[in-house]
Amino acid sequence: MKRMMKQITVLLLAGVLFSGCRDDDYSPDNYWVDIATVENPQKKSDFFLRLDDSTRLWTEESDISNYRPSDGQRVIAYYSVLSDKRGTGYYDYDVKLNDVFEVLTKGIFKMTPEKQDSIGNDPVHVSDMWIGSKFLNVEFYYLGYSKTHYINLVSDSTKTYADDKIHLEFRHNANNDDPFHKRWGIVSFDISSLQASTADSVNLVIHVKRPEQEDEKLVELTYRYHNNASSGVVKKVKMNKPDGYARENEIK
Repeated sequence: MKRMMKQITVLLLAGVLFSGCRDDDYSPDNYWVDIATVENPQKKSDFFLRLDDSTRLWTEESDISNYRPSDGQRVIAYYSVLSDKRGTGYYDYDVKLNDVFEVLTKGIFKMTPEKQDSIGNDPVHVSDMWIGSKFLNVEFYYLGYSKTHYINLVSDSTKTYADDKIHLEFRHNANNDDPFHKRWGIVSFDISSLQASTADSVNLVIHVKRPEQEDEKLVELTYRYHNNASSGVVKKVKMNKPDGYARENEIK
């Protein structure tokens, strides 16, 4: 697995998110940044975080003690490793949660004719797209000003394809917003509903309407789910500074 560690100040200046497994050279003075899924069915202030390589973290300490995320919420977590719990059979590390950035978390939208207008099909820039665990993750940006933008992963049963692949559409509704400011965002779509009992993987084609381009961008990915741990991607993802991301009320 790829692994990289830096002080948080360097991470913010460089604008990079590193995702990987924790090895033995951890220290509470070092900071890690990972995309993770919250495990918190009772919505408490202490909870588990599961990384996309199945590493499980327990939030033993937190600088944001009033934070009670929902179970299944995707987050970018800034944390320090406090102790190694591998070998206990239950989880891997105790951590201190230093900061957190919630990632828009949604499922696949099943298109119906009456929903065509509300879903929209405005252009959007896709910076990166990858599968980690059971999620299709998309880093994107758009031009906006003051209105809420809507982001969805759409399955449109009215369209048929002859390549035996599952075709989905990454859709953007700009809500008639003025294109003044560049806004970045990250969204995670739960794609576990695509699993089939007769296979261990599915091939996906994601359609994206690009700005100032007549043709769509097609992104082909393979979702491997037979072994959940193997479907997690340990990945370095380009990130912009946190204040460059769309605020919570700007994308839904």
